[in-house]
Amino acid sequence: MLKRKMETTLAQWKAEKKHTPLIIKGCRQCGKSFIVEKFGRENYEHVILLDFVKDSSYSAIFEGSLDVDHLTMLMSANIGTRASFVPGKTLIVFDEIQECPNARTALKYFALDGRYDVIGTGSLLGVHGYGKKNLPRSVPIGYEQIEEMYPLDFEEFLWANGIDENTFRYLNECFQAETPVPNALHERLRELLLQYVVVGGMPEAVEAFVETKQLNTVLAIQRRIIRSYKDDMVKYAGDEDKVKIKECFESIPRQLSKENKKFQYSIVRKNARASEYISCLQWIEDAGIIRRCYNLSTPELPLDGNAESDKFKVYMADTGLFVSMLEDGTQWDILQGNLYTYKGAIYENLIADFLGKMGRRLYYYHKDSGLELNFIIRRNGSAVPIEVKATNGNAKSLRTVLNHPEKYHVKEALKIIDGNIGRDGKVLSIPHYLTFLL
Repeated sequence: MLKRKMETTLAQWKAEKKHTPLIIKGCRQCGKSFIVEKFGRENYEHVILLDFVKDSSYSAIFEGSLDVDHLTMLMSANIGTRASFVPGKTLIVFDEIQECPNARTALKYFALDGRYDVIGTGSLLGVHGYGKKNLPRSVPIGYEQIEEMYPLDFEEFLWANGIDENTFRYLNECFQAETPVPNALHERLRELLLQYVVVGGMPEAVEAFVETKQLNTVLAIQRRIIRSYKDDMVKYAGDEDKVKIKECFESIPRQLSKENKKFQYSIVRKNARASEYISCLQWIEDAGIIRRCYNLSTPELPLDGNAESDKFKVYMADTGLFVSMLEDGTQWDILQGNLYTYKGAIYENLIADFLGKMGRRLYYYHKDSGLELNFIIRRNGSAVPIEVKATNGNAKSLRTVLNHPEKYHVKEALKIIDGNIGRDGKVLSIPHYLTFLL
C-alpha cells in the first residue's frame, strides 16, 4: 500500500478544533478517493460515501433544501442501514463533487452545523461547467479548505521502493553540508531516478511497477490514463472547444522537442492564433494535466510580478505520463541513462515535475541573445536560477548572470546534474535525484 503525504495533511485537518469541510482537488487517478476512504476507515466509526460518478442518483438529494438534517435524512433513505450519522464520529465523503455542484454549495451548511466532518474530492473542479449550465448555486467561500493533491512525487516513489527515513535524513545532511553522497547510495538513487522518469507518479502505475517490474504493464496503464484524459476533454469541454483542447494537449511533445521550448500556437495547428486556443490550454491546466512555466522579464523577486503572461513553456504535470506520449523505445533509452533525447525535454520535464509537486509555480528566464536559465525559484529570500544539465557540463548562462550582479541581481545559483554534490564558487551542483530537497 502506497504511503502518501496527503495522509499527514488529512490528520492535521482533523486535529484542528474547528475545521471546515475539506476539498481535495487534483488530476484524475492521482489517488484522491483511495486516500480519503483509507483515512475515513482508520479515523472514524462511520463513513458515508457518495460517489457522484458511480451513482448519479445521489445528486437528487441536493436538489431541494440544503438543511443538514434534511440532507442526512435523504442520505439515510437512499443508502439504507449503512448510513449512521453520529456527531463527531461520522465522516461524509462527496467523491467527484464536481458532478453535483449543489453538494459543493451544501458544504457551507455542514460547516455551520459542525456535527459531521465532510471531505469532497474533485478531479475537474477548475473546469467542470465550461460550456455547461450546471454550476453551484454558490461556491462556499470561507466555509471550505482546499488542498491540492498530485501524483506521487519522487520522495513518495522512494518510499514505495523501500527507501527508509534514515536514508532521507542522511541525504539531507549531505545536502546541507554540501558533501558528496557515498557512491553506493548515489548509484542506487540514480537508478531509482531513471525508473521514476519512466514510471512517474500515477498510483496505479507505481503499484504495478513495484509489484511486477514489468514496464510494458506500466506503459499500458499510462496510455490508458492518457486516453481517459482525452475522453474527459470530449465529455466536459464546450462543444466549440473539444477538438482544439485535444490539439493543444497532443502538441506537447512537439512543443518540448524544439530547441526553443516556448509554447507556440502555430505548432498546435498551422496559422493558429493565441485568441483561438488560449482558453483551451487553460482548460488542460485547470484539469491538473499540465503546468505552465512563465518567462521572467528579469530574474529577480517578486517572481510572479515579473512573469510575462504571454511567454511560457508547457510541461506535463507527471513525467511518466509525458514519456508515455513519446515514441516506443524511449523508455529503454532512459533506463540506459540516455535522458538527453528530445533536446533536453525529458530532463526539463523531470525538474518541472519535482518543483510542481512541491506546489511551486514555475518560472524561467530567456533572452533573445540566447541567454536562458531553465528555472528560477525563490530560495532563502532570493531569486535563485537553476540550470539543468545532462552531465556536469558547462553552465554558460549561469556564469553570465553571476558575473554581472549589477544587471541581473543574482547572488547564487544551482546546477542540477547527473553527478554528485559539489560547489564551484557561487554555483552549488546537486544530482537530479536531490531536487526534492529544494
